[in-house]
Amino acid sequence: MIKKVAGPLVVAEIPGARKGDLVKVGERHLIGEVIELKGNLASVQVYEETAGLKVGDPVVSTGAPLSVELGPGLIGALFDGIERPLKTLFEKSGAFIARGVEVHPLPRDKKWEFAPRVKTGDKVEPGDILGEVQETALVSHKIMCPPGVQGRVEKIKAGSFTIEEEVALVGKTPVTMLQKWPVRKRRILCEKSPVKYPLVTGQRVIDTFFPLGKGGAACVPGPFGAGKTVIQHQLAKWADADIIIFVGCGERGNEMTDVLLEFPHLKDPKTGRPLLERTVLIANTSNMPIAAREASVYTGSAIAEYFRDMGYHVALMADSTSRWAEALREMSGRLEEMPGEEGYPAYLGSRLADFYERAGFGQCLGNPKREGSLTIIGSVSPPGGDLSEPVVQNTLRITKVFWGLDDTLAHKRHFPAINWLLSYSLYVDNLKTFFAAEVAEDFLALREQALKLLSREAELEEIVRLVGIESLSPREQLILKTAKSLREDFLYQNAYDEVDQYTTLKNQHQMLKDILSRHDQAEKEIAEHA
Repeated sequence: MIKKVAGPLVVAEIPGARKGDLVKVGERHLIGEVIELKGNLASVQVYEETAGLKVGDPVVSTGAPLSVELGPGLIGALFDGIERPLKTLFEKSGAFIARGVEVHPLPRDKKWEFAPRVKTGDKVEPGDILGEVQETALVSHKIMCPPGVQGRVEKIKAGSFTIEEEVALVGKTPVTMLQKWPVRKRRILCEKSPVKYPLVTGQRVIDTFFPLGKGGAACVPGPFGAGKTVIQHQLAKWADADIIIFVGCGERGNEMTDVLLEFPHLKDPKTGRPLLERTVLIANTSNMPIAAREASVYTGSAIAEYFRDMGYHVALMADSTSRWAEALREMSGRLEEMPGEEGYPAYLGSRLADFYERAGFGQCLGNPKREGSLTIIGSVSPPGGDLSEPVVQNTLRITKVFWGLDDTLAHKRHFPAINWLLSYSLYVDNLKTFFAAEVAEDFLALREQALKLLSREAELEEIVRLVGIESLSPREQLILKTAKSLREDFLYQNAYDEVDQYTTLKNQHQMLKDILSRHDQAEKEIAEHA
């Protein structure tokens, strides 16, 4: 029974409630989650508009945590922050989502063609692949033995089934294609390994200068208009991940609308098929209930880990974690917790760590043996581009790649607007073996030389502003010319140009080698005529 209503926070007496339980609030059965317990009173975070709730309304616990449904039907779908399919909600309630509407995340009536990969009598354990469903032309959906289920396969079927129909019998346990998983609980790898392969994006400033490894985590902070969403879109399109999970957690509705309008028309560069055939979209915009923002990143993570466990390389884009942190701040304030820096809760750092540390690369559970990875790229929108604010600083303590966006570069129409003097990647040492074997032995040496030239250019520009370029020596003037070529010919990319929007690693090496070999030749000639 409700005792108090404060915005999205409801305090209620719920017999037998546990922290994390999913509850139904009020006569409309609004979805909520228990986030705090004090004696018999539970604080419930409600994921829908709470207007009209009053003291005395019923609150009923489902006895289960907030969970996602996992199975065929995820790819190409558009969900809100708690995995409700927005297309189905639109069909039920129109353009404005009615409160308390209950829909299944995955379709119950659609039949999928199930092809077994084990036979009767085989012994299976959690994570073993029982069969496959060709979900789209790009994704073969592996049906895995569910957690907690093991034994001999007593029965295995082939043919068309809905996700709720039995496809196998393991011991005495019937297995369907539908699984459920608590969003806040990590799915584990059999063995976690260090990052050893780059996530190739085709963006030269990223792949060459500040590479991100498969299974790593990256932070993309920047002020309004610096191109955070542009970079997220480019990575979603071009990154060599098998599956893309795009989470819009609290950004403006028009930005998510751009994604929804653009993605159906984008083609996968490898196959020419629609990009949506390997993408899952989660939309929680700034005009949706703020509490659902907090759940949206966990919903995306649970879905991403599920595909990683199949042996896929998955990239999760979160845009933007600042809006997610604002949801934490609001709920913390309503719980009357002691605030930390700038009003954010004191546990902001640990919550960010819980999210980013779900990234990883390694061997998946079960047979056949396979490797999978989850790479997380989170954009941060600090007020006024202030990189010293708490969300940015706590994120940088966790992630190993920092792509610092610069509004000055963006205003000059230099995209990607990643500042090469501020950004860094701590995965370079992990990836040096790959670069030497797959690209070129001198790839990282050329990278280091180019970064030194760009750093030296910044120092020389201060002198030029004071006393003019004529005061520089010929060698220093050469540095400025080479650095200009690096900036304008190598670092700048035109996303609308069919050739320039994506560059392979070998072509990136060749471009860099051409620029720097001309620099070395010119430097020799200057030395000879000195």
